[in-house]
Amino acid sequence: MAKVNWDLDTAHSEVGFSVKHMMISKAKGTFDNFDAKIHADAEDLTDAEIELTIDVASINTRNNDRDDHLRSADFFDVENYPKITFQATDIEKSGSEYKVTGNLTMKETTKPVTLDVEFEGQSKDPMSGNMVAGFSGSTSINRKEFGLTWNASLETGGVLVGEEVKINFELELHKPE
Repeated sequence: MAKVNWDLDTAHSEVGFSVKHMMISKAKGTFDNFDAKIHADAEDLTDAEIELTIDVASINTRNNDRDDHLRSADFFDVENYPKITFQATDIEKSGSEYKVTGNLTMKETTKPVTLDVEFEGQSKDPMSGNMVAGFSGSTSINRKEFGLTWNASLETGGVLVGEEVKINFELELHKPE
């Protein structure tokens, strides 16, 4: 198969995260607005061109006060840094799994990150007739390495927000006919 441009189906895709809260549980959320530019052979991503852009203001943890705090200068500072981006630089395949390494940029800090990506398969959409491919994946980052350093000490010891952030995603891509 040849490389083609794939369109992201945002209604069937998600970019989410989780982080330790109060040392005892996890706070979870998503980014509701994001886009991807993918030029690839869906069955072999090894030479794919992949770019992801996230609108940070679209953060959604199902708690308005927390979302507003995350948008503030204490965390993402969306007024000055409205986007998070990822651009793939190297892709290795092992069966249906990939290691997708690329540059993650958040608050003007760029660091290499490797995503574990699973090719979920392809199917023909009965409504549009287009080919559809599915991918899921995850990675972990240290938020402090990207300038998200705010925290609060707990009376019982420890901190309010963990340093490790687990990122997960589900992407459905459509190949226009």
